[in-house]
Amino acid sequence: MSDPLGLISGSGGIHRPVVTPAAQGGQDAQGASFKDVLLQNINEVNKLQQQAATAIEDLSTGQRNDLEGVILATQKADSAFRMLLAVRNKVQQAYEEVKQLRV
Repeated sequence: MSDPLGLISGSGGIHRPVVTPAAQGGQDAQGASFKDVLLQNINEVNKLQQQAATAIEDLSTGQRNDLEGVILATQKADSAFRMLLAVRNKVQQAYEEVKQLRV
């Protein structure tokens, strides 16, 4: 199963980027900001959901016969959305914790 959000490394563990001097200031080693990576992943999830919707429409209109492909497309879209939702929940939880800090 692929990881549309790129959050799971090939070794089965969670991928945690190494913070280098180039990665400080909201930029990672390749120059993409957190916002850019997040927007890219949102667009990827949207694309998977559109593909699943198209597959369902094609199956219901008779343009497609492979039920397995439709099920796979919907499961990929569902998994990607759930992962994106989990990321959103973690970011929201971190924001709530930061709000509670006393300065």
